[in-house]
Amino acid sequence: MVDQSKHRILMVSDFFFPNFGGVENHIYSLAQCLLKLGHKVVVMTHAYEKRSGVRYMTGGLKVYYIPWKPFLMQNTLPTFYGTLPIIRTILIREKISLVHGHQAFSTLCHEALMHSRTMGYKVVFTDHSLYGFADAGSIHMNKVLQFTLADVSQAICVSHTSKENTVLRSGLPPEKVFVIPNAVDTAMFKPAPKRLSSDEIVIVVISRLVYRKGTDLLVEVIPEVCRLHPNVRFIVGGDGPKRVRLEEMREKNSLQDRVEMLGAVPHAKVRSVLISGHIFLNRFGAISETSCTLFFNRSILHSDTGGCKLWTLNSQYTSGRCPRGMDHKIFLLRLVLPEDMIVLAKPDPVDMVQAIQKAICILPNIDPHAMHLRMKKLYSWQDVAKRTEIVYDRALRCSNQNLLERLSRYLTCGTWAGKLFCLVMVIDFLLWHLLKVFQPAADIEVVPDIITPPCQHGEKSGDANGN
Repeated sequence: MVDQSKHRILMVSDFFFPNFGGVENHIYSLAQCLLKLGHKVVVMTHAYEKRSGVRYMTGGLKVYYIPWKPFLMQNTLPTFYGTLPIIRTILIREKISLVHGHQAFSTLCHEALMHSRTMGYKVVFTDHSLYGFADAGSIHMNKVLQFTLADVSQAICVSHTSKENTVLRSGLPPEKVFVIPNAVDTAMFKPAPKRLSSDEIVIVVISRLVYRKGTDLLVEVIPEVCRLHPNVRFIVGGDGPKRVRLEEMREKNSLQDRVEMLGAVPHAKVRSVLISGHIFLNRFGAISETSCTLFFNRSILHSDTGGCKLWTLNSQYTSGRCPRGMDHKIFLLRLVLPEDMIVLAKPDPVDMVQAIQKAICILPNIDPHAMHLRMKKLYSWQDVAKRTEIVYDRALRCSNQNLLERLSRYLTCGTWAGKLFCLVMVIDFLLWHLLKVFQPAADIEVVPDIITPPCQHGEKSGDANGN
């Protein structure tokens, strides 16, 4: 007998395993915890090379790899209505009650939320990124987000700055947006049993080697740090188009024995890389170049729980507002880590080198095990799942609206854009009814429910914002 109080959730995003990244890990970890709470969770994403069809993962997590191929940065080609038949089939087959879309620049996410609202399903959207307001890419993305969120039931952001950024970009009422941070598996990311020797200082970098992650700055920083500190060695994990620049820098400065290039690092091996270093170096670039997009970076948490004593951040201003009199970069990071756990630097090679030198000087005063215990209390996936569950409850309590009431929301999106959005939704509504004629719901086979027994975690009750 299925518990009617439990949800049946379809999570949708272009970004999921076997692709590796923060959004992918977020969806997987959240889904696993929701399964343990007794909910049914199904994931829908596009096909990855030969991985197509239905697959099962740990805990009975069911994944639909629909036969759509990515065409740019793991995003599928926008089709508007091409995904309607398969999304409708999955919703009916799995008896879904709520659709949860992830990531603002996921084409599949936007289309799934649009079709789900047309069919009367409640939808929740999680925004994992920050965007600006001035460059062409951000302007386009903000208008798409405004269209998607015009009729969303509830929204989730991973930080308070991210919430403010999303509200400003989309015009979504703030009371519909909840802040639920990312988390980290503290059972997996534990410090090394023994303290590392201080004879050689190891600085760890794990990141996609692309422009927006500041790899070009790293090319200038590494040779200078190595010149100033003969006992410093770098370990660089990750892959991307900027890897060639790092390899050229290593050859030019004869640093082959002091800069180790690991390439892409599987998630299961991230901890072993982190605990081999003293300092974790994380970089962001300028917001105008769509940086700081992964604002709540889980690798930061991994570094602190995994034993890297300190890390530095290269961060510039975001479009969110910080309290008057407070430095923007300090405001950004206080939402993720306590101030005594971080060393901040401007997006400048000279300032970054100085920040690394400061980190090296205070290394003897850092206790990785004490840091791990503090982080363990701050971020927990079980807590994230509990708070997300509350958002789902609120979404399902939202009143149902007919097409005309929903269209009035799209009209507020702009003089011309609002009318265009209304036209898109009317066509979607007509195609849905046409599809019901040619493929009645009764002809779609419904799969049996297999619900994982609830897992007792003993978390305190509260609202979705953790209060």
